[in-house]
Amino acid sequence: MGPGNQTCVSEFFLLGFSEKSEQQLPLFGLFLSMYIVTLFGNLFLMIAIGLDSHLHTPMYFFISNLSLVDLCLVSTTVPKMLVNILTHSKAISYVGCFTQMYFFSVFACMDNFLLAVMAYDRFVAICHPLRYVAIMKPQLCGLLVLISCVLSLLTSLLHSLMTTHLSFCKDHEIPYFFCDLTQLLKLSCSDTFINNILVYFTTSLLGIVPLTGIITSYTQICSSILKVPSAEGKHKAFLTCGSHLCVVSLFYGTVFGVYMTSATHTSWKSMVASVMYAVVTPMLNPFIYSLRNKDIKDALKKLGRILYLLK
Repeated sequence: MGPGNQTCVSEFFLLGFSEKSEQQLPLFGLFLSMYIVTLFGNLFLMIAIGLDSHLHTPMYFFISNLSLVDLCLVSTTVPKMLVNILTHSKAISYVGCFTQMYFFSVFACMDNFLLAVMAYDRFVAICHPLRYVAIMKPQLCGLLVLISCVLSLLTSLLHSLMTTHLSFCKDHEIPYFFCDLTQLLKLSCSDTFINNILVYFTTSLLGIVPLTGIITSYTQICSSILKVPSAEGKHKAFLTCGSHLCVVSLFYGTVFGVYMTSATHTSWKSMVASVMYAVVTPMLNPFIYSLRNKDIKDALKKLGRILYLLK
């Protein structure tokens, strides 16, 4: 902790959703249920892909990595909130808050990069099917995931280091149920001009660039699909991309919702948007990829039979 922080706050308070005691138990049950569904949904999806050799392809490799990241993302926030509800405490230590902020930022950034990588994978599969195997080699797939991981780690580390130099001498209350970078900047009594510039710059660079890549990929994909002569071929191609498009829409829609609600200072709407982004999206992703995908359905059935035989 820097010299400017020596006399500052040692803990923050996560206000969460409600201070009414009669609402704590339903909130605990709701978020515990969502966390369990997210945990087992993503875990089963990863295991099913790992056990089925037919799913050892670039697309499913990226899906399993996305499931792992989603599982980690929700695990950085929900367990602490559940503990706070059980102990009737809203406190989180200074170190705990910054640790949570760092890892949440890491996994949120990785989600963003992986969705762009998956869009590129679908672009190659549909627009260049004959060269797909030659282009999407295991080495390239691993490299793309590694680059996503390194960029996320470095970006989050930069924000965390910059924020540790700030002083928090006034309000210690965070209106979210987790420690968010933008909320911490609002609480600081130091000059946050450089920090805000850094947030805007990295958000523009690391947010808009992947989104632009996704839009460009799907523009090319749609153009290629429209050239397919048979209706059955078009339907099959759209099915291949449908799940990913749903996940992309859900992810960026909730991120945009968080940005819009925080900009208008509507705390309750911002809280709901943050839940959609941080909890609901990771919970729904396994179902989106499973419901309309016959290969994953078969793999999950196979996993179910294995678990039944192990009883």
